[in-house]
Order: sequence, then structure tokens, then C-alpha cells
Amino acid sequence: MISSNTEKSINTRHILDCAQTIDLFEETNINVCTDIGSGAGLPGIVLAILMKHKKPLFKVVFYEKSFHKSNFLKEMTKKFRLNTEVHKKNIFEEKNLSTDIIISRAFKPLPIILDIAKENFKKFESIIIFLGKTGKEILSEALTKWQFEYKEKKSITNEDSFIIKITNLKKING
Repeated sequence: MISSNTEKSINTRHILDCAQTIDLFEETNINVCTDIGSGAGLPGIVLAILMKHKKPLFKVVFYEKSFHKSNFLKEMTKKFRLNTEVHKKNIFEEKNLSTDIIISRAFKPLPIILDIAKENFKKFESIIIFLGKTGKEILSEALTKWQFEYKEKKSITNEDSFIIKITNLKKING
């Protein structure tokens, strides 16, 4: 479920990369995280494992349209006894969703993630997105069409990458 090029570096390239967002979930009112375009469950499975004992009521909700990938997520949930919901659904077709945090890693470009947040969720507090080498340009471009506040966190797994936590999202002229 991950690229064969990164199998040997799974601990740093994938697990640690996902785990480094944990401090962005420290707020006490964060109870539900929705991982969109979940794929192999990164970062959602990693976060569910980390939060299992730290915050037992914390739930990760997955939206993954692929039959095989959503079954894999269900198997991981059962194997590790995680507090999750797995929806074998296309996130683009879902409406009126509610969550505390939307999270996305290697799913779609930032503008599409922002559109999904605004069009498909009736309630969310923040969005956490992983950005790479061209992230600064992508972020600057997004700020021409969207208004939001964000907190930036430098990646500990890749010097060219960073993670942003977006709050107060509003579309400009829309």
C-alpha cells in the first residue's frame, strides 16, 4: 500500500512522518479527526495508535473509496483495536460532514483539499496538510483565493517538507 521505493525507509518516510503531527492534536477539545483519501491509512492509523491510550475517546474517521484499501483499514482497526470509522466512500460525494480536524497526506493538491473542506464539511475546526518542496509556492497561490490563518511546522523527516495547520478558512469572493 506504499511505494516500493520507500519500503526500506517505512519507519522514517511514513510512520515518523505521520507521527510528527501529534502535537497538533494536543488541544483538549479535539476528539474526531477525519483522514480524507486515506489510502494505506497514513496518517490516520498512526495517529489512532498514538492516541489510543493518550486520549481514549479520540476517533479517526477514514474516507477511502477503494474496496481493497478500505478493507485494509478495517483490518488494521480490528488488529490494533483502534477507535475508528471506515467509510468506503468517495469524499467528493459526501456532504454535511462534521469533524474537529481534517487531515490529508499525499491525497490531492492543497486547493482541492480546501474545496473539499468548504464544500463537503458543515463543521470543522482545522485542516492539517503535509506539503513538500513546492509547498511555499502552493501556499502562496492558495492565499490568493482563500483567507485563512495557519501554523507551520517544519518536517523532521524531510528538510524540504513542512506541515500546516489551517484555521478560519474562508473563500475569497465566494
